[in-house]
Amino acid sequence: MTQPYLAFDGVTKRFGDLDVVAQPFETTIARNEFVVFLGPSGCGKTTLMRMIGGLDTPSTGTIRLEGAPVGGPDHRRGMVFQSYSSFPWLTVAENVHFGMRYRRDLTERQKLARRDHYLELVGLYEFSDAYPNKVSGGMRQRVAIARTLAAGSDVMLMDEPFGALDAQRRERLQVELRSIQRRDAKTIVFVTHDVEEAVFLADRVIVFSKRPARVMADIDITGRLGPDRPLELRDSPEFFRLRSDVLKLLREAAGDEE
Repeated sequence: MTQPYLAFDGVTKRFGDLDVVAQPFETTIARNEFVVFLGPSGCGKTTLMRMIGGLDTPSTGTIRLEGAPVGGPDHRRGMVFQSYSSFPWLTVAENVHFGMRYRRDLTERQKLARRDHYLELVGLYEFSDAYPNKVSGGMRQRVAIARTLAAGSDVMLMDEPFGALDAQRRERLQVELRSIQRRDAKTIVFVTHDVEEAVFLADRVIVFSKRPARVMADIDITGRLGPDRPLELRDSPEFFRLRSDVLKLLREAAGDEE
């Protein structure tokens, strides 16, 4: 039997008297799969992602990566948070370069080329020498995205990373993220409460109830839309139907009784 790449075995989380993930969470995520956690604000989806990253530990159960229990943070699991997470003492370019500090497989010239590529991708190349306190909040978020992409982590953990971006930049990065995931064999866990974003990006969408989180549905998106995600897909009848189905589930999740 093939060992799952990322596995949740009976995971729950409790903070003091507050159950965040009460029903034991059981699922597996395949290598190079894009899984979106979708649910009402505060339902516990970010807590689950933080446990994958080693920033929180389960109250019960285990999370395993290639069979080994997940410990503290490491370079194999890169994270982009909803809040801006730039290093204020480094320039924009130095922030992105910092993400590659553990990459022994790259020469310095290759690191500089990757840095410039991702700065260009997120539209910040002309701000390379600026410090984070001199750019907008949305731009600081793009710095964090570029840093994580440049780092080349095996597992990318993304907590509403596009929320502060304008619509055009958000669409461009959604398409590019999906392309990077397929080209570079990345496993991505992405947290959002935006139904259209979830359906456009995901191979699978896991819909959670309001807190304490329990799974309402685990939906195979790629089985219905296929793996390719051009922007034109958003205008297709199947995309509209799937978005409506997921939105209905999310409304039920938000009204779920404790």
